[in-house]
Amino acid sequence: MIMGNRNGVVFRLMSMPLGRLCLRPHASVQLSRFTSTSTDKSSTQALDGDFFSLNKRISHLIRTGQIAQAREDFDRMEQRNVVTWNSMITGYVKRREMAKARKLFDEMPERDVVSWNLMISGYISCRGDRYIEEGRSLFDQMPVRDCVSWNTMISGYAKNQRMTEALQLFNRMPNQSVVSWNAMITGFLQNGDVVHAIEFFERMPERDRASLSALVSGLIQNGELDEAARILLECGNRDDGREDLVHAYNTLIAGYGQRGRVEEARKLFDQIPLSHEKGKEGNRRFERNVVSWNTMIMCYVKAGNIVSGRELFDQMRERDTFSWNTMISGYVHASDMEEASSLFSKMPNPDALSWNSLILGYSQVGCLELAHDFFEKMPQKNLVSWNSMIAGYEKNEDFVGAVKLFARMQLEGEKPDRHTLSSVLSVSTGLVDLHLGMQVHQMVTKTVIADVPLNNSLITMYSRCGEIKEAHTIFDKMKLQKDVISWNAMIGGYASHGFAAEALELFALMKRLKVRPTYITFIAVLNACAHAGLVDEGRSQFKSMISEFGIEPRVEHYASLVDIIGRHGQLEEAMGLIKSMPFEPDKAVWGALLGACRVHNNVALARVAAEALMRLEPESSAPYVLLYNMYADAELWDDAAEVRLMMDKNNIRKHAAYSRVDSSHF
Repeated sequence: MIMGNRNGVVFRLMSMPLGRLCLRPHASVQLSRFTSTSTDKSSTQALDGDFFSLNKRISHLIRTGQIAQAREDFDRMEQRNVVTWNSMITGYVKRREMAKARKLFDEMPERDVVSWNLMISGYISCRGDRYIEEGRSLFDQMPVRDCVSWNTMISGYAKNQRMTEALQLFNRMPNQSVVSWNAMITGFLQNGDVVHAIEFFERMPERDRASLSALVSGLIQNGELDEAARILLECGNRDDGREDLVHAYNTLIAGYGQRGRVEEARKLFDQIPLSHEKGKEGNRRFERNVVSWNTMIMCYVKAGNIVSGRELFDQMRERDTFSWNTMISGYVHASDMEEASSLFSKMPNPDALSWNSLILGYSQVGCLELAHDFFEKMPQKNLVSWNSMIAGYEKNEDFVGAVKLFARMQLEGEKPDRHTLSSVLSVSTGLVDLHLGMQVHQMVTKTVIADVPLNNSLITMYSRCGEIKEAHTIFDKMKLQKDVISWNAMIGGYASHGFAAEALELFALMKRLKVRPTYITFIAVLNACAHAGLVDEGRSQFKSMISEFGIEPRVEHYASLVDIIGRHGQLEEAMGLIKSMPFEPDKAVWGALLGACRVHNNVALARVAAEALMRLEPESSAPYVLLYNMYADAELWDDAAEVRLMMDKNNIRKHAAYSRVDSSHF
């Protein structure tokens, strides 16, 4: 017969024949004592082992995100200990499912301090006054509190800008630990109270390695870099080895670098002693480490001072992978691929970031063959490698190469992400390939949640491919998530397909919703006016761009306005506008004027525009041919013959026109 006590300890009662138990009373007592003791111990060990394995399984399921399976296992357990309950509560707290966590907490037959702390930390992490009050209510109900309970509650108040309550709790603490002091200092800094943060730091009875770094980080976030430097200097002068000075110095160096104050960063870097500069009693922790060197090099690289960065790099006695990658990325950013490649070849153990930097760099400077060589030689490609190479093809308008690589990527089992799909949508736009674009759109729907940039790419693709309704459907679905690029893409789509009224109506809505237009918006708006022949509207929009939004007109805006005015036959005004431009007109400006002259048969101004185009594009036959045809139409044969001679003299050949439809890329 087997029975169990209420604590889960199993006893095996004697089940042997009664006669045997009565033969030797003394022996039976000994046997009974032995049986009870030995089975009690072994059963308890077995039960503890079961608890351990089951709790371990539940914890593993929670860590791997299988919360439903963990709960099933939890519910099937006939007996649970406090660790089991705490593990399950932890799963819900991490997912911020506080209602489920609280229900379990309330059902617990027995709680320990960890159970209470878990619930309090869960409420605190949710933020908001309601959750803070729930946490405080549990805190007040706790039978016994430890340091974690107090510190969690203090941190919660601090994160929610309730420093008065945090300070009251801090002052009530029976034993304020260094963590408590750090929490208060961090809280003051998060709320912009630098004075109290420094006061608390100076009052601290003891500090740990995190104290100084936390103060310095907070001062940097509050823009008090010089104050951080002052405190660092004081701590350095009375260095007793308790504080992690070098980490704090490195943090401040990075802070100066982020704000472009490279000289101050270098002064700070020079204050950190080298290992051979310390005296016998020097603190071994306060010396330049590899992070110090890397941080200072990064400051130079961000500031574009590659030479100074390289000087430091060459002085380093010990480098890690980050050191090499920082310098390589600096050269890539400066488009100095020769030096980047040279450094890469000397690198002991290049990692994926090193290879990807070279691929990206060569793609940016248009050397796709070299980028592809590095891509193929890469020992272990990752998603960034594929994305960099596909984006490189797209930016260099090798659309077919991009599509082929995208197809290969899928064959090799690499799943595309938003960046991949956005690049391939741009490829579809470049190819004006609606079929490819729609296929990518299906992949977007099935594999990712489309963010704003991806939706913008879809709008642009459908607009360029002539599917304006589909573009507008996506635009409408974005609702309040639209950014200015979304508006520009949709307005530009309408404008490029001749829907001027819709483009201008959408632009008016954009302004009513207080979305500030950019120079790109006005290019689309002016193009819409040009397509619809809205001369007065075009002039008005051009003026409002300057007066209402303070946008300086660019050459594209002038080209559009010249096109608007020229199409309306006001060629002299268009010529006057060109002369008033604050910069040299480009081929788009002169091309707009030449086209207008062709329509309105103004041979004199056509010659001016054509000659300007000949200077800008000496190998193009277009201005010669257009001017020749205008002279021929006007029966000015001598002038036409002169143009023909100019073509022969300059070795200009008219290229045969052609159309091409190519779907072999997919």
